[in-house]
Amino acid sequence: MSWKDTAEPVLVRMPAVRRPEGHVPFKRKLMWTGGVLVLYFYLSNILLFGLNFDPNQGSIYGQFSSILGANQGSIMQLGIGPIVTASIVLQLLGGADLLGLDTQNNPRDQILYQGLQKLLVLVMICLTGLPMVFAGNFLPAQSVNLFGAQLGVGVVQWLIFAQIFVGGVLILFMDEVISKWGVGSGIGLFIIAGVSQRLIGGLFTFPAIGGQTRGFFATWIGIILGDIPTGPILAADGLQFVFSNEGGMILPLITTVLIFVVVVYAESVRVEIPLSNARVKGARGRFPVKLIYASVLPMILVRALQANIQFLGRILYSQLGGLPPWLGTYATRGGNPTQPTGGLFYYMAPIQSPEQWMWWAGASQEIWQIFIRIGVDLTFMVIGGAIFAVFWVETTDMGPEATAQQIHNSGMQIPGFRQNVGVIEKVLERYIPQVTVIGGALVGLLAVMANMLGTIGQVSGTGLLLTVSITYKLYEEIAEEQLMEMHPAMRRMFGD
Repeated sequence: MSWKDTAEPVLVRMPAVRRPEGHVPFKRKLMWTGGVLVLYFYLSNILLFGLNFDPNQGSIYGQFSSILGANQGSIMQLGIGPIVTASIVLQLLGGADLLGLDTQNNPRDQILYQGLQKLLVLVMICLTGLPMVFAGNFLPAQSVNLFGAQLGVGVVQWLIFAQIFVGGVLILFMDEVISKWGVGSGIGLFIIAGVSQRLIGGLFTFPAIGGQTRGFFATWIGIILGDIPTGPILAADGLQFVFSNEGGMILPLITTVLIFVVVVYAESVRVEIPLSNARVKGARGRFPVKLIYASVLPMILVRALQANIQFLGRILYSQLGGLPPWLGTYATRGGNPTQPTGGLFYYMAPIQSPEQWMWWAGASQEIWQIFIRIGVDLTFMVIGGAIFAVFWVETTDMGPEATAQQIHNSGMQIPGFRQNVGVIEKVLERYIPQVTVIGGALVGLLAVMANMLGTIGQVSGTGLLLTVSITYKLYEEIAEEQLMEMHPAMRRMFGD
């Protein structure tokens, strides 16, 4: 008896959002998408009951929070982290062919795969949430009075974990609602929401009375009015202030705009394979193989893996009361570890701002340590981006074999070649594998460079890349939905 027969009774009974029985009108899709987005923002601002919240503590995930759609101290504490981690595990198992599931041709295997993914997400919610609550004092609980009864810290800790668990389950089904009833994907929408918040804050934040936090426009208004001293603008110190992240933020603005332009351009670079319909004379089309063929979504998997490694280091440091210097030393705040300052965990931590590598501007580490860290980060992102891009293409039926079968089933063929699946696959193999690796490595390189130069709102380079790419694809999908709505005959052609 295989594992599929043993696990099938559990996996097929995993709760799921019902699929629409027919066509969902575009306006209704927008309503579902907007409703889920409003619910996400609402839940992100509900603090965990019983939490001794410290707004100055910072997020456990740091700059990864916007990528993972997480909000420290709220019901959305975990964000899409468990979903992404479960996807990493499934991609690794699927890439090693350990699951034995044919999700392309076997409906039963498709159901088992979806059930297994949900089960893994629930497991990851527990494996991530339990250490946050019960280890390392990352989510400190306090005794509370509930309906006249005094609840001890131990009971409140379980209540906090229950809230985190519910939040993780809610975001799982919110993603499923958007995938089946809305536009785009929930994961992409939550990433856009988290990153956009920080971008808008970085541009338009005005300081409260006595406050120091300023956005780009508030900073330049202060410089023009003379409220912010800069010194001689054309002098070395003045230019450094104007271009720095803490000063005029010109360099972060240039980096942000440049990333937007490069990603939009890369999305438009493609190799177009001509197609013709063997049964309908004159019916022609093209299959585009984009430079970023696997999209930038595999970058979530790479960064989530780095986030989990850093989270493991902080947990070990807190529980063991310290680590051997070669393994990791940490800066602390309130007794809790924040950023690694040395050892293996320091070298494996991604560069997140210019101050972490500009040794001439006062970086605390030695030059050779900084160069090792940059090298590790580049290697991790470039090679990891290429590997996860290949896994993504194969597990989402975007590889040459699956794509050739889809083209053949649609009645199309490549002009000048026999109408045969194997022939189409051989032509696609000339482009898809190479473009996938190059695109994945390029996205990894762009993410590291954006982090090193800094961006508006201190958004991570990966988050900015994801936001631009997902927004571009969302625009394309909305345009396609509107086209289908205007021409119902096209909807019948491509499947209702």
